[in-house]
Amino acid sequence: MSKEIIKLSDHFTYGRLFRFTLPSIAMMIFTSIYGVVDGIFVSNYVGETPFAALNLIMPYIMVFSAAGLMFGTGGSALVAVTLGEGKKEKANEIFSFMIYLLIGLGAFFTVVGTIFTESAARVLGASDAMLPYCVEYARVCFLGAIPFALQYGFQSFFITAEKPKLGLYFTIAAGVTNMFLDWLLVGKLQLGLTGAAMATILGTCVGGILPLIYFARPNSSLLRLGRTHFSGRVLKKAATNGSSEFMSNIAMSVVNMLYNFQLMKYAGEGGVAAYGIIMYTNFIFIGYFFGYSMGVAPVVGYHHGAGNHEELHNVFRRSLTIILTSSVVITGVSVALARVLALIFASKNVELLEMTTTAIRIYSLSYLFAGVNLFGSSFFTALNNGVISALLSFTRALLLQVIFVLTLPLIFDLYGVWMSIVMSELTAIVLTSTCLWKNRLRYHY
Repeated sequence: MSKEIIKLSDHFTYGRLFRFTLPSIAMMIFTSIYGVVDGIFVSNYVGETPFAALNLIMPYIMVFSAAGLMFGTGGSALVAVTLGEGKKEKANEIFSFMIYLLIGLGAFFTVVGTIFTESAARVLGASDAMLPYCVEYARVCFLGAIPFALQYGFQSFFITAEKPKLGLYFTIAAGVTNMFLDWLLVGKLQLGLTGAAMATILGTCVGGILPLIYFARPNSSLLRLGRTHFSGRVLKKAATNGSSEFMSNIAMSVVNMLYNFQLMKYAGEGGVAAYGIIMYTNFIFIGYFFGYSMGVAPVVGYHHGAGNHEELHNVFRRSLTIILTSSVVITGVSVALARVLALIFASKNVELLEMTTTAIRIYSLSYLFAGVNLFGSSFFTALNNGVISALLSFTRALLLQVIFVLTLPLIFDLYGVWMSIVMSELTAIVLTSTCLWKNRLRYHY
């Protein structure tokens, strides 16, 4: 691998674009993989009911991570544009404000999330057998809300700081810590869901607290934590920029709750377990699109801020080619490996194995369209147009999925649940393409 230092201000060929975004892609995929490890250990060492409980309560936990994503992506987009304008000191003030804000929000979420855990589990439809497991896992996880929020935020800021590889190294260290502790606490010491939750929060401490120390000290990146001041304008702009990512995360959590509700109706705990397996495999494949979009966003923001329309057009055109090609490859790989992926989680239950294999094969078709949809939303975030970005995210991640998951099962029964995501992504790509086409002259890409 080339040791060439790639800067936001560079001209990007396909090779340079891929090398710059590769650490972000690897970071997101690796984050997904170590998240999957929790599920593997719980499903194989704790049992099917605790595994179903973990998947039932997870959307509630993920609601609180939305703030980390919002101010991480929205704030980094604002910082990238500010750097493009040549205002480095102001960029560092904005960066510092975002990080201190995430710490405060994390503390708030620890309290609120813990208080409402049991009520949330009941609303989500937890059975009497699942309820104690839901409460056990979530309440331990909320103890790590601060590093969890910071980890999400730093994933974006490392790219803007022109240190994507360093961000990847911190993510790998966090993942290795999580996986080792899963093996120790769940596999060896048999601590069940408490052990799995402890492994998760200790892993996020590596991914959230160590970067905090790095940026607080003198470093070779473009960014450093320091003095700042409250700015309602910056807060509003960052929230608006990151509203699509916030909406995506909230929508994903709400939709997952709805999916679980429908699956409890049509297939019981087995259906919830199958959907949980799909989500774990989905995180890996969709992580590629998230990683690329996250990696290229600061480049887009920088050249937009600098008024370099020619390079903005170049990055946009090459990115679409990469995304479309990858979509076909990822869909093929997911379909081909469906049974292998299902076996990792459901080798002891033949009925669950067959249900999950079929579901993964249907769900995989959504990857043909998801890449463009995710890139489109992230692209408008990078251009500091949070309104269009939020519209795309709201329509794709919430509105369309709610419509299809409520209607398709009435026609196709259980298959209708699995088909919902495919129809949502297919319909959403029409809106994404329309927004990209109509705004091409406004932003000159």
